[in-house]
Order: sequence, then C-alpha cells, then structure tokens
Amino acid sequence: MSELSGIPTAQMFSDAYSYTLDAWQRSILYLDVMRRRGEQYEEHAASRVPHVLDYDADLVCDGRELPRPVNYGLVRIIAPEGVTIDPSKRPFVVVDPRAGHGPGIGGFKADSEIGVAMKAGHPCYFIGFLPEPMPGQTIEDIARAEAVFLETVIEHHPEADGKPCVIGNCQAGWAMMMLAAMRPELFGPIIIAGAPLSYWAGVHGQYPMRYSGGLLGGSWLTALTGDLGAGKFDGAWLVQNFENQNPANTLWTKQYNLYSKVDTEAERYLGFERWWGGHVMLNAEEIQFIVDELFIGNRLASGEIRTTDGTAIDLRTIRSPIVVFCSKGDNITPPQQALDWILDLYDSVDEIRSLGQTIVYVVHETVGHLGIFVSAGVARKEHDEFASNIDLIDVLPPGLYEAVLEPTGEAVEHPELVSGQWIMRCETRTLDDIRALGGNDIEDERSFEAAARLSEINLSLYRAFLQPAVRATVNPAMAEAMRRLHPLRLSYEWFGSSNPFMAWIENAATSVRDDRHQTAPDNPFIAVQEQVSTRIVEALEGWRKMTEAMAEETFRITYGAPAVQAALGIDPTSNTPPRKAPKSLLTKALIEVKTEALKARLAEGGLVEGLVRSLLYVGMARGSADERGFEAIRRVRREHASATQMKLAEFKALVREQYYMLLIDEAGALAAIPKLLPQDAGQRRAAFDVLRGVLESSSSLGDAAEGRLQRLAELFDLGGSGPGSVPKPVAVRGNTRARSAY
Repeated sequence: MSELSGIPTAQMFSDAYSYTLDAWQRSILYLDVMRRRGEQYEEHAASRVPHVLDYDADLVCDGRELPRPVNYGLVRIIAPEGVTIDPSKRPFVVVDPRAGHGPGIGGFKADSEIGVAMKAGHPCYFIGFLPEPMPGQTIEDIARAEAVFLETVIEHHPEADGKPCVIGNCQAGWAMMMLAAMRPELFGPIIIAGAPLSYWAGVHGQYPMRYSGGLLGGSWLTALTGDLGAGKFDGAWLVQNFENQNPANTLWTKQYNLYSKVDTEAERYLGFERWWGGHVMLNAEEIQFIVDELFIGNRLASGEIRTTDGTAIDLRTIRSPIVVFCSKGDNITPPQQALDWILDLYDSVDEIRSLGQTIVYVVHETVGHLGIFVSAGVARKEHDEFASNIDLIDVLPPGLYEAVLEPTGEAVEHPELVSGQWIMRCETRTLDDIRALGGNDIEDERSFEAAARLSEINLSLYRAFLQPAVRATVNPAMAEAMRRLHPLRLSYEWFGSSNPFMAWIENAATSVRDDRHQTAPDNPFIAVQEQVSTRIVEALEGWRKMTEAMAEETFRITYGAPAVQAALGIDPTSNTPPRKAPKSLLTKALIEVKTEALKARLAEGGLVEGLVRSLLYVGMARGSADERGFEAIRRVRREHASATQMKLAEFKALVREQYYMLLIDEAGALAAIPKLLPQDAGQRRAAFDVLRGVLESSSSLGDAAEGRLQRLAELFDLGGSGPGSVPKPVAVRGNTRARSAY
C-alpha cells in the first residue's frame, strides 16, 4: 500500500472518511442500478415482441403466417427526422443473430449498422425474431422464410439499382451464407460480421472455445439439454458459454466498472443488459443441427450439408460479393474461423476468379466479438465505409481482396472524391495472406475429425439408451421450473421486484443522489481500490489462461492419439484433410466452355468496353481498387448523358467480362483494343483523357502502371505518345458526394 505512505495522519483520516462515505454511497447507487436491471429484465421478458432497436419500424412480413411458420419477421426501419432515403439506392437488410440473447443488436444505437446505412441514403430493413420458436420449426424453415423476406424487399424496391445488401451478424452470418448458396439470385453484397464458418480453425494457445465440443464428449449433452427443456433449448446456456470465455470480465470487470463509475455509467450499462439479458428459446432440433452440422461437424465449408430435398449447400455457388469482417480481439469468432473456409473451398485465387466470386475481408486489430456490430467506433469507421462504398465492392473483379482503411487527412490526393473521414482501398491478396494469420495443420484436422466421430457415437448411444427415459420423465412444467432456476436468470431476478429485501433501495438511492459526496479523484484510497481491482483481474486472467492451456492440451492428447484415431476409423498417418470440399468436373467443363466463348469475343464491343478493359489493364498493375477511382467514374457518367443508360448490374457484368478476357489472353485482349475505339482521333484523345483522369484520381501512378498507360497510349494512336508524352487528363468534376448509384 505504498499509495498511503508518507501521508500525514490527519490527512489520511480525512481521506479515509471521504472515501468511505463515497464508497458507501456508490454501493447504494450500484444496488439501485441492479434493481433497475432486474425490473427491466422482468419488463422485457413480459413484452410480447421484445427488442432493443433504437428505431421505429413497420412490420412487413410475419414469418408465423408462412406455410412453414417460424418466429421470424421482416420490418422496415423508419428513417429518423433529418435522414433522407434515396429510393434509387439498394436496400440494406440487417439480420439479427439468434445465439441465446434477444433481438435488435444491429440497430442498438444511432451509430449502428442500420444507422450508417441510412446515413448513406439506403432504405433499411431488419430481420428479427420472437423469444419463443414455432412448434417444429427448423433451421431450413428459417432459411426459406428469410428467402421470402428478401423477395419481399426486392419487390418493394423495383427502382433500386442493385439487389439488397445483406448484413449477417455472428450466427446470422453463416445462416445468410447458407441461404445465399441456396438462392444466390436474391442477394447483392453480403457482409458477414463476426460470423464463424470454419469451426475447427484456430491457432495453438488461443481461442479454446473450439475444443469445447470434444471435451464434453460431443453433442449428446446438447440433446440432453433439449430433452430436459421438453423439446426446447434455453438460450441462456449459449450466453453463459460466451461469458465463460472471459471470467475476469464476467465475474469482476463489468460490475466493477459500473460500481467505480456509477454516477455516469448506469444508463450505458442498463442499455446493454437489456439486450444481453433477453434470453430466448430455440427448438431442440434447431440447436442440434447447429452443433452437429456446424460447431462439431464443420460440414458447412466442406459442402456436406444437404437440405431436405437433397440439395448440397456449396458456398462456391454464391455469386454476390462476400465481405468478411473479423477481429484479432474476438475470442468467439477469431479470424481463422471467419476466413479459413476460403482455404477449405479453394486451392488458389485463380479458382476463386474462375468461379466468379469476389471476397473482401478486413481484420480489425483489437475490437471484441460484440464490438464488431455494437461498437460506435466500428460503426463510424468500417460499417460506414462498407455502406458508402457498397457499389464499389459490388463491381470489383472476381478475386480475393483485403479492405484497407486510411484516414483522409490533409495530405490525401483528391479529397473531393472521398465521401467520409476514411478512404477505403481494396488490395488484392492470395491464400498465403490468409494462411499467414495462422491455422490448423493436418494433425489438428485429424484431431477434430476424431472428436466429430466420437460425438456421433456418443449421440447415438444417448438416443438409444437414455433419451427415452429422460423424455418420459420431463414435462413442460418441470422444464419451465429448471429454466427459471438458471444461474443467469437468477442473477437478474435476485435484484428484481420479487425480492422483498430490495424494497428499501430505491428510496435510499434517491436520498444519496440528493446528498451525493464524491471523493476527489486523487484520493489515495481510490488508487488502492484500483490496485486491488487490478490484482483481482490478474488472478482471474491467470485462472483463465491455466484452464485454457489445460483444455487445449487435454484435447490434443486425447484426440491426437493415434490409437484413438484408429479406433474411430481415422488413418493417423493420412495427410489428406478430412473435411476438404470436393471439386466438380462439371464446373471445370463449364469454365472451359466459357473461356473459349470469351476468346471468340475479344474484338466485340465499342468505346465503353475499350475503356473498361484499359482501366482494368492498368489497375491490375496496381493490385488495388480505390473508392476515389470509382467516384471519378460516377462523375464522368453523370457528365456524359450517353453513359447514363447502363445499370449497375450491367456495368458489373461488363467489368467481369473484360477482366476475364485480360486474364485469359492479355496479349489478344490488348491487341483488340484499337478495334473497339472510334475512328476519330479527337474522340480517342478525349477518351484517353477520361481514362487517365480516373486512374490518377486516387493517387499518382507507379512505374508499372505508368508503363502500362504508355502502352495504351500507343494503342489509342494519340500521336507522339512516346515516353513522357502521354497527354494529361481533364480534371474530373462534380459534387463532393455521389447521390445515385452508378
């Protein structure tokens, strides 16, 4: 307690009295916040349609009225005063994660996914759910209902230049990817935030949640919990799993932060707890599918999941751009689980391109799992840029990209082409860039395959010998009683209105607020308090690290043992990944046919095709696409009436076709450019001016790009176009903010 040494005795007594009074008053105010939290929980649970949306909304489609009813619904978000919605812009649809807690997190506050999309002028919709599932509903039923919701959104916006942009948070991310594989025609760009798709992936020493299924013996415990719930699974168990990943925050930091800042922290704390404590139910069949097929089975990225009609869900059939947002600070969905599905599906970036897929990822350095779609800072940066530049993402040529965000600053070139405080640049990447983040080796894959095999065996044994007895014993009344006794629910109800010992707190808190005595921030006893808190956090963090290390080592020793693997039917010497997605010979044949067709059309088209091909040719040397270049194209389009006839989808198709031509036969594609250009020299020169103006709108050309532009100057036959004589462009003009989609 060095903080107290050297303080005169009289001053120490004065500081001690001041701190003690402050600590007592903070304790009363803290208990009052917990009382309000309990009452808020009871009020929220009694609500017919509980949610935490910060916006007014109109119900558009009720999933309970569909032929296969589900507890999901589609609502249209009403734009708040001062926000103008542009009907020509594609709608955004935010899909809420159903992972145990209540609905509404995507529109939790003004700085949210919904908020930034509306700020960019997009109509917004929200897909949420009710606390109780419909009898018999399945994950497939929900997917088909969400397809109906997207069809409804498309019907409501016939004038929109593009299909809806769909945002899937956490569990909603994999659900949207499955639906996009089943119904690719319904989707514009897909943004999956903190969404696990490759469930076995990770690195040693981190992210131990992936070991849980194997350490518990598989999914038999999930089946038991569903049976004890009389056919329903209590989402509070899922929330508790999240909380168990960070015992320091769960057991101490979250509550201490409220206690130490109770005068200013109460409303923020209550706002979050209103959502976090809104536990919902899932049908036992739903959670069993999630655990068996995804968490333990890891069958999504390998294409092994099939619908009831036998259709295989293959993520390679998705035709919309996929934006993956993850974080190194996320211990629930680490970058490996968010990105390694790409390694499971593809052998190279060329394969991604050949299938016409565009994948953009961004890896945040620090934000936690909930912060990916809750943090105001993230919303104002990453989500804001995605919303503002969604059309740029939609027209990117097929391939793998990383979105890099840089502050605008005063030194940035062409700031008039930037719509916000950040510049988004999509840089080309290879699969090695994803591998560099770390991941499993073949031994890890065999261990997880062994855990999945054992899970299947244990689940079969449970169903054969124990399940009939459990189901015969448990009735709905017993199941409800057990739910009420769940530790998380009790932690709310202990402080609620049903506890008579809390009756005096409200009046006492009122008295404290009327005569509040906060101690000075430099009171030495405050420093002691902080030091004690730090030691508690360190102890809990030490406990977490120890238990995580033990869990990982136990998993590796158990399921990595050759004898265990052999007993479960796995060859312990095999170097073939057990869950690698198979290749299709039909797909290969179709690509060959398409390639020959494109080669035959190299000289077809006109000036627009020639300019797009030229733009891509120079841009490929840069290896990136900048939002300023796309904005420059928009402005040129607005200034030339003849260019306004092309819709965004048509432009996207044109970009992809010209890009493929360059990949297939670069020399032939370049040689054909003069055939696409007008005969008039003045028109060719004007077109070249536009080309260079767009290319230089983001930054100065590098040597490689400048060399390619020199080559194009020769193809445009400008005259005297040797080195250093490429004509300078006419400045790109226009408003500082694009108001309509390209």
